[in-house]
Amino acid sequence: MRSDARPIGFLDSGVGGLTVIKEFVRQLPNESYLFIGDQARMPYGPRPAEQVQQFAWQLTQFLLQFDVKMVVFACNTATAEALPLIRKLVDIPIVGVIPPGVRAAIRATRNGHIGVIGTVGTIRSHAYDGAIQAQAPEIEVSTLAAPKFVPVVESNQYHSPVAKKIVAETLQQLPDKDIDTLVLGCTHYPLLRPLIQNYMGKHVTLIDSGAETVSEISALLDYFDIRNLEHGPQSAPKLFTTGSPKMFGEIAEDWLRMTDLPVTKVNVTDLPAANGKEMVS
Repeated sequence: MRSDARPIGFLDSGVGGLTVIKEFVRQLPNESYLFIGDQARMPYGPRPAEQVQQFAWQLTQFLLQFDVKMVVFACNTATAEALPLIRKLVDIPIVGVIPPGVRAAIRATRNGHIGVIGTVGTIRSHAYDGAIQAQAPEIEVSTLAAPKFVPVVESNQYHSPVAKKIVAETLQQLPDKDIDTLVLGCTHYPLLRPLIQNYMGKHVTLIDSGAETVSEISALLDYFDIRNLEHGPQSAPKLFTTGSPKMFGEIAEDWLRMTDLPVTKVNVTDLPAANGKEMVS
């Protein structure tokens, strides 16, 4: 086996993808990474699919400038709306967060009732319920859009009483109160996990799609023979945002339990957008 020290690139609409990075660093300590959060244009959930595709393509091009060996869509909306199209445009592996979350939810459910919470775009795409029922038609799936969760996290209020109130008001709208498994179908949502778990109760298993994705990344590193075999990452982590580096850095340091993380503000809007034919060809 050869050793490949190139970094892995992660993209998200904002800070939510840091929940994937947290698990990535734990499971794959030898690998280097870059992360870009598109805070200036978040949230992606309410946006039209075509716009999400263009934004995700610009973020992908930004990461490709660093000679990454893999791109991870650490964003459920981008995975649902853009990944299948962008995968055709690049020659390195692209990984999304939805398939691993689907498999984990099917394994976890005991009574055959699964709930999925996500952004408006993710729920609208039927990416989760469609995939779950394609693989396990007997399972009942209840979905709910939770559009207020992302702004709470991005404004660094996920520890606040306001967050507790929003979580309760949102989850009480779940159509199926009998679910025993709940998919956190947005990488921002694990930052609200204690509040969600408290509301749902200990008997409900929460599925963190982002954390499940890291196992898939690990398997693909072996499949494509691109794992770094040296001890420790060969380059320092690089964090980029299109929004506020200060806010991004505060959330990153709190969530990753790290200090002095360098965060750089970048502009990706000058990167070319793929034309319609290119995206669907």
